[in-house]
Amino acid sequence: MQMTMRWYGTGHDTVTLEQIRQTAYVKGVITMLYDKMPGEVWELDEILALKKEVEDAGLYIAGIESVNVSDAIKTGSPERDKDIDAYIKSLENLGKADIHMVCYNFMPVFDWTRTELARKRADGTTVLAYTQKAVDAINPEDMFGSIAGDMNGTVMPGWEPERMAKVKELFELYKDIDSEKLFENLKYFLEAIMPVCDKYDINMAIHPDDPAWSVFGLPRIIINKENVLRMMNMVPNKHNGITFCTGSYGTSLKNNLPDMIRALKGRIHFAHLRNLKFNDGEADFEESAHLSSDGTFDMHAIVRALYDIGFDGPIRPDHGRMMWGEVAMPGYGLYDRALGAAYLCGLWEAVEKEAKR
Repeated sequence: MQMTMRWYGTGHDTVTLEQIRQTAYVKGVITMLYDKMPGEVWELDEILALKKEVEDAGLYIAGIESVNVSDAIKTGSPERDKDIDAYIKSLENLGKADIHMVCYNFMPVFDWTRTELARKRADGTTVLAYTQKAVDAINPEDMFGSIAGDMNGTVMPGWEPERMAKVKELFELYKDIDSEKLFENLKYFLEAIMPVCDKYDINMAIHPDDPAWSVFGLPRIIINKENVLRMMNMVPNKHNGITFCTGSYGTSLKNNLPDMIRALKGRIHFAHLRNLKFNDGEADFEESAHLSSDGTFDMHAIVRALYDIGFDGPIRPDHGRMMWGEVAMPGYGLYDRALGAAYLCGLWEAVEKEAKR
């Protein structure tokens, strides 16, 4: 297991590499070229400059999150082959830079959906939250405006203002795309990139849809064990794997997280670990502290399942609470993610010692 933390890069992240290194628990970062648009090539010199910056700070790049997939690829439009060629060149350059894991998603329009970015909890912290009532009551074109004021002056991936300004056009682009078509387009994309992944030993780790059901009528496919196994079987290559995000799969209370982990042995390339607290079934949930007692999930059982399948890839504490007066990108402050890293490292040590007794 490699404990990591997501870092958006100098000028984009309120958390510094120096701060991350000082946690002691975190040795690597999951990072990205923040200003790259879907369909653009990640040039080798840009990747090497990013890698040098991270290594000069005493850390290493454990993976990339994300080399974003364009809407042309997701919808199967005539431009997709051009964008796939650019994606292949980006993967080739990552491989040349000795970076071997890429997290990506295949979600239409919204990369993730929350209706609140600063719900206040009883302890005074604020968290990301979702209520189905709020989604049902709002026009999708107004979603960005409803949460933009809570971004603390940052730009959140998947919710860039220039992208959100085109929401109506994006919905039109996806109007004929259902789950089956989205699966077809994902298969086409994966089959095209697997040769470069094989050449450079790059693990592609698809992130689950968040939440795990249709929002505004848009198809969602990476939502449960059945669909993930379908995705793996349709392109049966070891490099075609997943990011196991407990907070995304966990939005559906039907998903048994430890069972899913064991069923996906060998194809989990990355893990996001966090907890959720449900207030009204799946209709109302909020992100909680990482520890089991503060939310719904048995985090010890989840870590045990990862240990039992021999998982040795990067883990990162996912969205943290905003606390202690910190002002940062919602979910991505330093303090609670550092607490989460410490907690998860403690769980891993306990599980490891239990197994060796």
